[in-house]
Amino acid sequence: MSEPQPSDICADEDTSAEKSIAMTREVLEQDLIRRHFEHVYPEVALKSHQELRSSIHHVLDTAPPGVSISDGVYLFAYGSLIWNPCVEVAERHTCRLYGYHRDFCLKLDHGRGTPETPGLMLALAPGGSCHGVALRVPGDNLERELTLVWRREMLTGAYRPRWIKLKTDVGPIWGVAFVINPHHDRYIGRQSDETVVHLLRTGRGVLGSCREYLDNTVGDLHALGIRDRRLESLQRAVAD
Repeated sequence: MSEPQPSDICADEDTSAEKSIAMTREVLEQDLIRRHFEHVYPEVALKSHQELRSSIHHVLDTAPPGVSISDGVYLFAYGSLIWNPCVEVAERHTCRLYGYHRDFCLKLDHGRGTPETPGLMLALAPGGSCHGVALRVPGDNLERELTLVWRREMLTGAYRPRWIKLKTDVGPIWGVAFVINPHHDRYIGRQSDETVVHLLRTGRGVLGSCREYLDNTVGDLHALGIRDRRLESLQRAVAD
Protein backbone atom coordinates (compact mmCIF):
# COMPACT_ATOMS: atom_id res chain seq x y z
CA MET A 1 0.00 0.00 0.00
CA SER A 2 1.38 3.40 -0.93
CA GLU A 3 2.10 5.91 1.80
CA PRO A 4 -0.25 8.87 2.25
CA GLN A 5 1.16 11.94 0.51
CA PRO A 6 0.77 15.52 1.69
CA SER A 7 -1.71 16.16 -1.12
CA ASP A 8 -3.91 13.40 0.31
CA ILE A 9 -4.02 15.20 3.63
CA CYS A 10 -4.76 18.63 2.21
CA ALA A 11 -8.12 17.80 0.69
CA ASP A 12 -11.40 19.70 0.93
CA GLU A 13 -12.75 19.74 4.45
CA ASP A 14 -16.01 18.24 3.21
CA THR A 15 -14.27 15.11 1.94
CA SER A 16 -11.12 14.78 4.05
CA ALA A 17 -12.90 12.89 6.82
CA GLU A 18 -13.78 10.22 4.26
CA LYS A 19 -10.15 9.72 3.22
CA SER A 20 -8.28 7.03 5.10
CA ILE A 21 -4.95 7.59 6.84
CA ALA A 22 -3.50 4.34 8.10
CA MET A 23 -1.71 4.65 11.43
CA THR A 24 1.73 3.52 10.30
CA ARG A 25 5.31 4.25 11.23
CA GLU A 26 5.74 6.20 7.98
CA VAL A 27 2.74 8.40 8.75
CA LEU A 28 4.17 9.18 12.19
CA GLU A 29 7.66 9.81 10.82
CA GLN A 30 6.22 12.36 8.39
CA ASP A 31 3.99 13.82 11.13
CA LEU A 32 1.01 13.55 8.79
CA ILE A 33 -1.53 13.33 11.61
CA ARG A 34 -0.48 16.80 12.75
CA ARG A 35 -0.72 18.12 9.18
CA HIS A 36 -4.20 16.66 8.83
CA PHE A 37 -5.32 18.33 12.06
CA GLU A 38 -3.82 21.66 11.04
CA HIS A 39 -5.70 21.61 7.73
CA VAL A 40 -9.06 20.10 8.71
CA TYR A 41 -9.36 21.10 12.38
CA PRO A 42 -7.32 24.31 12.77
CA GLU A 43 -9.30 25.19 15.89
CA VAL A 44 -7.96 22.17 17.78
CA ALA A 45 -5.00 23.05 20.00
CA LEU A 46 -2.01 20.81 19.31
CA LYS A 47 1.16 20.33 21.30
CA SER A 48 4.12 21.93 19.56
CA HIS A 49 7.22 19.99 18.55
CA GLN A 50 9.08 21.59 21.45
CA GLU A 51 6.35 20.69 23.92
CA LEU A 52 6.50 17.06 22.85
CA ARG A 53 10.31 17.01 23.14
CA SER A 54 10.14 18.61 26.58
CA SER A 55 7.58 16.04 27.71
CA ILE A 56 9.78 13.17 26.55
CA HIS A 57 12.82 14.65 28.30
CA HIS A 58 10.84 15.16 31.50
CA VAL A 59 9.70 11.53 31.50
CA LEU A 60 13.23 10.25 30.92
CA ASP A 61 14.71 12.62 33.50
CA THR A 62 12.22 11.49 36.15
CA ALA A 63 12.68 7.75 35.68
CA PRO A 64 12.35 5.89 39.00
CA PRO A 65 15.52 4.74 40.77
CA GLY A 66 16.88 1.55 39.27
CA VAL A 67 15.50 2.20 35.78
CA SER A 68 18.31 2.18 33.21
CA ILE A 69 17.25 4.36 30.29
CA SER A 70 20.15 2.94 28.26
CA ASP A 71 18.25 -0.37 28.23
CA GLY A 72 15.16 1.33 26.85
CA VAL A 73 11.71 2.14 28.23
CA TYR A 74 8.69 -0.07 28.77
CA LEU A 75 5.36 1.28 27.50
CA PHE A 76 2.10 -0.02 28.91
CA ALA A 77 -0.10 -0.99 25.95
CA TYR A 78 -3.81 -1.36 26.69
CA GLY A 79 -5.41 -0.47 23.33
CA SER A 80 -4.08 0.02 19.81
CA LEU A 81 -0.45 -0.02 20.98
CA ILE A 82 -0.95 -3.75 21.54
CA TRP A 83 -1.80 -4.54 17.94
CA ASN A 84 -0.15 -1.64 16.12
CA PRO A 85 2.77 -0.13 18.08
CA CYS A 86 4.48 1.47 15.01
CA VAL A 87 7.81 1.57 16.87
CA GLU A 88 10.66 -0.83 17.51
CA VAL A 89 9.79 -3.34 20.23
CA ALA A 90 12.57 -5.47 21.72
CA GLU A 91 10.54 -7.34 24.33
CA ARG A 92 6.90 -8.00 25.28
CA HIS A 93 5.31 -9.20 28.52
CA THR A 94 1.68 -9.55 29.46
CA CYS A 95 1.15 -7.58 32.62
CA ARG A 96 -1.29 -6.03 35.04
CA LEU A 97 -1.46 -2.42 36.15
CA TYR A 98 -3.07 -1.63 39.49
CA GLY A 99 -4.67 1.73 40.21
CA TYR A 100 -6.12 2.34 36.74
CA HIS A 101 -8.74 0.71 34.56
CA ARG A 102 -9.38 0.76 30.82
CA ASP A 103 -12.49 2.78 29.85
CA PHE A 104 -14.08 4.42 26.82
CA CYS A 105 -14.06 7.89 28.33
CA LEU A 106 -12.40 9.95 25.60
CA LYS A 107 -14.78 11.41 23.02
CA LEU A 108 -13.54 11.70 19.45
CA ASP A 109 -14.58 14.40 17.01
CA HIS A 110 -11.58 13.55 14.81
CA GLY A 111 -9.30 10.57 14.22
CA ARG A 112 -11.83 7.74 14.57
CA GLY A 113 -14.68 10.22 14.67
CA THR A 114 -15.93 13.48 13.18
CA PRO A 115 -18.23 16.21 14.53
CA GLU A 116 -21.03 14.49 12.59
CA THR A 117 -20.07 10.93 13.58
CA PRO A 118 -18.35 11.20 16.97
CA GLY A 119 -16.72 8.18 18.52
CA LEU A 120 -14.93 7.04 21.66
CA MET A 121 -11.35 6.05 22.50
CA LEU A 122 -9.96 4.07 25.39
CA ALA A 123 -8.04 5.76 28.17
CA LEU A 124 -6.74 4.77 31.58
CA ALA A 125 -8.95 6.18 34.32
CA PRO A 126 -8.20 6.04 38.06
CA GLY A 127 -9.30 3.01 40.05
CA GLY A 128 -9.31 -0.75 39.67
CA SER A 129 -6.77 -2.57 37.53
CA CYS A 130 -6.03 -3.30 33.89
CA HIS A 131 -4.38 -6.16 32.01
CA GLY A 132 -2.25 -5.26 29.01
CA VAL A 133 1.19 -5.65 27.49
CA ALA A 134 4.52 -4.16 28.52
CA LEU A 135 6.45 -3.21 25.37
CA ARG A 136 10.16 -2.48 25.75
CA VAL A 137 11.33 0.17 23.31
CA PRO A 138 15.10 -0.45 23.01
CA GLY A 139 17.66 2.07 24.18
CA ASP A 140 19.14 2.54 20.72
CA ASN A 141 17.56 5.62 19.14
CA LEU A 142 15.19 5.80 22.12
CA GLU A 143 14.26 9.47 21.73
CA ARG A 144 13.51 8.97 18.03
CA GLU A 145 11.20 6.05 18.81
CA LEU A 146 9.48 7.87 21.68
CA THR A 147 8.93 10.89 19.42
CA LEU A 148 6.76 8.68 17.21
CA VAL A 149 4.81 7.49 20.25
CA TRP A 150 4.34 11.05 21.53
CA ARG A 151 3.14 12.25 18.10
CA ARG A 152 0.49 9.56 18.32
CA GLU A 153 -0.55 9.71 21.97
CA MET A 154 0.24 13.25 23.08
CA LEU A 155 -0.60 15.46 20.10
CA THR A 156 -3.77 16.96 21.61
CA GLY A 157 -2.82 16.63 25.27
CA ALA A 158 -5.70 14.25 26.08
CA TYR A 159 -3.29 11.91 27.87
CA ARG A 160 -0.59 12.36 30.49
CA PRO A 161 2.51 10.14 30.55
CA ARG A 162 3.13 8.58 33.96
CA TRP A 163 5.68 6.15 35.38
CA ILE A 164 3.79 3.15 36.75
CA LYS A 165 4.71 -0.22 38.27
CA LEU A 166 3.61 -3.23 36.23
CA LYS A 167 3.19 -6.80 37.49
CA THR A 168 4.59 -9.15 34.83
CA ASP A 169 5.59 -12.78 34.42
CA VAL A 170 9.22 -11.74 34.95
CA GLY A 171 8.50 -9.72 38.08
CA PRO A 172 7.59 -6.09 38.68
CA ILE A 173 8.89 -3.55 36.16
CA TRP A 174 8.56 0.18 35.73
CA GLY A 175 6.92 1.47 32.60
CA VAL A 176 5.26 4.54 31.12
CA ALA A 177 1.49 4.65 30.73
CA PHE A 178 -0.62 7.26 29.00
CA VAL A 179 -3.43 8.04 31.45
CA ILE A 180 -6.40 10.32 30.91
CA ASN A 181 -6.00 14.06 31.39
CA PRO A 182 -9.16 14.78 33.44
CA HIS A 183 -9.02 18.47 32.52
CA HIS A 184 -9.09 17.88 28.77
CA ASP A 185 -12.30 18.95 27.04
CA ARG A 186 -12.64 15.54 25.33
CA TYR A 187 -12.74 13.67 28.64
CA ILE A 188 -16.35 12.71 29.34
CA GLY A 189 -15.99 10.34 32.29
CA ARG A 190 -17.83 7.08 32.74
CA GLN A 191 -20.77 6.76 30.34
CA SER A 192 -23.73 4.39 30.26
CA ASP A 193 -23.31 1.25 28.18
CA GLU A 194 -26.09 2.52 25.90
CA THR A 195 -24.15 5.71 25.11
CA VAL A 196 -20.86 3.85 24.66
CA VAL A 197 -22.40 1.28 22.31
CA HIS A 198 -24.03 3.99 20.20
CA LEU A 199 -20.79 5.94 19.78
CA LEU A 200 -18.73 2.82 19.09
CA ARG A 201 -21.26 1.68 16.51
CA THR A 202 -21.37 4.98 14.60
CA GLY A 203 -17.95 6.55 15.22
CA ARG A 204 -15.86 6.74 12.07
CA GLY A 205 -13.20 9.13 10.82
CA VAL A 206 -9.98 9.50 8.89
CA LEU A 207 -8.19 6.85 11.01
CA GLY A 208 -10.97 4.28 10.68
CA SER A 209 -13.94 3.19 12.76
CA CYS A 210 -14.36 2.79 16.49
CA ARG A 211 -15.87 -0.64 15.89
CA GLU A 212 -12.65 -1.73 14.17
CA TYR A 213 -10.66 -0.35 17.11
CA LEU A 214 -12.82 -2.30 19.58
CA ASP A 215 -12.66 -5.53 17.56
CA ASN A 216 -8.88 -5.34 17.16
CA THR A 217 -8.36 -4.63 20.86
CA VAL A 218 -10.60 -7.48 22.02
CA GLY A 219 -9.11 -9.84 19.44
CA ASP A 220 -5.52 -9.18 20.44
CA LEU A 221 -6.34 -9.41 24.15
CA HIS A 222 -7.94 -12.81 23.48
CA ALA A 223 -4.86 -13.93 21.55
CA LEU A 224 -2.76 -13.07 24.59
CA GLY A 225 -5.08 -14.95 26.93
CA ILE A 226 -6.48 -11.75 28.43
CA ARG A 227 -10.22 -11.38 29.03
CA ASP A 228 -11.80 -7.97 29.46
CA ARG A 229 -15.43 -8.80 30.10
CA ARG A 230 -16.74 -5.27 29.71
CA LEU A 231 -15.04 -4.85 26.33
CA GLU A 232 -16.41 -8.24 25.27
CA SER A 233 -19.91 -7.23 26.36
CA LEU A 234 -19.62 -3.95 24.46
CA GLN A 235 -18.38 -5.81 21.38
CA ARG A 236 -21.42 -8.11 21.43
CA ALA A 237 -23.77 -5.16 21.86
CA VAL A 238 -22.17 -3.20 19.04
CA ALA A 239 -22.47 -6.20 16.73
CA ASP A 240 -26.16 -6.82 17.56
